Amino acid sequence: MSKRWSVVLGGLAAVSFAATIPLSVLAHLVGDGVVALVIGVPCMAVGFVVARRQPSNPLGWLFLVIAIFLFVPTAGGDYAYLNYHLGHHLPFAAAGLAVDSLWSDALALLIVVILLFPDGRLPSRFWRWALRVWCAAFAVLLIGLAVDTAGALAAHPIRVDTTGGLTAVDNPTGWFAVVNHGSLLVVLALSVAFIGRQVLSWRRSSGERRQQLKWLAGGAAVSIVGLVLAVIFASSSSSTTTVAQWLGNIGWFGLAALPVSIGVAILRYRLYEIDRIISRTLAYALVTGLLVGVYAGVVLLATRVLSVSSPVAVAASTLAAAALFSPLRRRVQRIVDRRFNRTRYNADRTVAAFADRLKDAVDVAAVRDDLTSVVQETLEPAHVLLWTRPPGGYG
Repeated sequence: MSKRWSVVLGGLAAVSFAATIPLSVLAHLVGDGVVALVIGVPCMAVGFVVARRQPSNPLGWLFLVIAIFLFVPTAGGDYAYLNYHLGHHLPFAAAGLAVDSLWSDALALLIVVILLFPDGRLPSRFWRWALRVWCAAFAVLLIGLAVDTAGALAAHPIRVDTTGGLTAVDNPTGWFAVVNHGSLLVVLALSVAFIGRQVLSWRRSSGERRQQLKWLAGGAAVSIVGLVLAVIFASSSSSTTTVAQWLGNIGWFGLAALPVSIGVAILRYRLYEIDRIISRTLAYALVTGLLVGVYAGVVLLATRVLSVSSPVAVAASTLAAAALFSPLRRRVQRIVDRRFNRTRYNADRTVAAFADRLKDAVDVAAVRDDLTSVVQETLEPAHVLLWTRPPGGYG
């Protein structure tokens, strides 16, 4: 596809993005709008940049389509909600209902992005046929959805759920249930296979390709954690409260990590900092979890066992957590670096060993040779030149 199409798709995504903001506010569905924007804006930005710089890479075009599939149904659903729930008599409200269900299809397309990562090429005929089967099942799902949506819109009265979507689509029955569930089963099975293909590819990769796959794995891990949290809060009994709803929405924010990480990997922007990012993220997550456990444990011990007043227990727990933060962070960081940032771990050990040897060194030539070897081992420069002042000075 030509670069001209990147402007067309990018412009369509930008227009639908601009329409989403006021409609979400007017429909009092700000949470849904924010989720679409947080996920869709990175998809739109990454898609536009990749499509402009690498027109032959299908991932840029896929991200632009995903952004459109996020913004258009969100704006359409909000528009339909204004008509059917808030009593505003708006023209073409049925069109908003018709596109409302495309939101989930955008998330399904992320699986194709994972399969085609990073250059859009598939290594064998098997995976090309697997992708064709996935696309066929996805097309059947879309066609069935379109036919069922048309039937629901032709019925009188039109039945709409509490979020502005069609009830018939939310609860499929009859032939649509068979088509929907069968197609979803094929799509899910192949999606797992697509992810497995990248896992196997990572085990056989090295160098730059391995770093790219690390970025993909990091973004996918954050996305999976966010999805799990979103599902937990959505299915909890307290999900009707405003706090629980926003916590569920924040869980969806994790999906934004996938387009961001893929964009960095494709464009090779600061590619080799992934080891440091992973180690820092894991270290601070572990430290936060441990400190929260210490804080809760001290509060429970002080209030339930020792019968200390709550303000005193809270103050003591806060001081204990603050005192433990620095030593705990250093210890956890060393453990995490040993596994996920081996380059820094080995460099730190090499520098520490050099410092120990330097304490007892008296021969300048030996120190110079040792320093040169340490720099070569830790930094791996193309050339090393060491200048030392002559013993007699410059005179």
